[in-house]
Amino acid sequence: MNRRNFLAGSSAALAATVLTAADDTRLIDCHVYLGANPFRRLGAENAAQFAQGLQQRGVTEAWAGAFEGLLRRDVAAVNRELAQACENSLFRPCGTVNLTLPAWQDDVKRCAEEHGMRVIRLHPNYHGYTLETPSFRELLTLAGKHRLLVQLVAQMEDERTQHPQVRAAPVDLKPLTAIMREMKDTRVMLLNASAAMVLRHLQDCPNVWLDFAMIESVGGVDNLLKTWPLERVVFGSFAPVFYWESARLKMQESAIMAAPARTIQSSNAAALLA
Repeated sequence: MNRRNFLAGSSAALAATVLTAADDTRLIDCHVYLGANPFRRLGAENAAQFAQGLQQRGVTEAWAGAFEGLLRRDVAAVNRELAQACENSLFRPCGTVNLTLPAWQDDVKRCAEEHGMRVIRLHPNYHGYTLETPSFRELLTLAGKHRLLVQLVAQMEDERTQHPQVRAAPVDLKPLTAIMREMKDTRVMLLNASAAMVLRHLQDCPNVWLDFAMIESVGGVDNLLKTWPLERVVFGSFAPVFYWESARLKMQESAIMAAPARTIQSSNAAALLA
């Protein structure tokens, strides 16, 4: 089944992706967003409705960042609103930290201590810093102290589709290998890294995980597993920017056996926060 046929199947294809009641496999989606995207309406403004749609597709837990964290400067308010939106739902809030703002360290502390967050999400290209900026290493140290998983978003969308006045180039990941080899107590999950961006030497860093949201081409996940350890790949849909069904189809296309599929769909993510 290719993607064109999958999407053409419409409701029939959607029904085929929904986990049945007899399937007790957990499905942890490590990469979704809530709130209002600054450039287009995507359907995540209503957290309850978005959660219902994910549940219908078999998602049992979704790690959610806030679209508002891309451009708003009041990060404390963004994280507070996100924590409230995620209460009593399948969403796990992933706090925003902007390293170019004053006292960003306080935002890290609030995420961990006030909101009980286990994950923070970084957008270096939108916030205007590189991985070589000294505060990035400081952030990793602080995250390790608070036992926070750091999600590093490599890109939000192709530069060619971005608004001409708000273009953000992909994050340069080249410095990350040396940093992660040095900072062994910090855990980083790369989100939206393409196959071309996933440097081969990153696979040797045991504290770096990867989602497959932007790993494209037929059999992309299967091809990824030829060079990247199974134990460090997680399920990430990048919904609602991407159709959630495309993530499920990536698993189907790669014809991954049941045990490795469970590892990607839940076990790896659950172990990270155990």
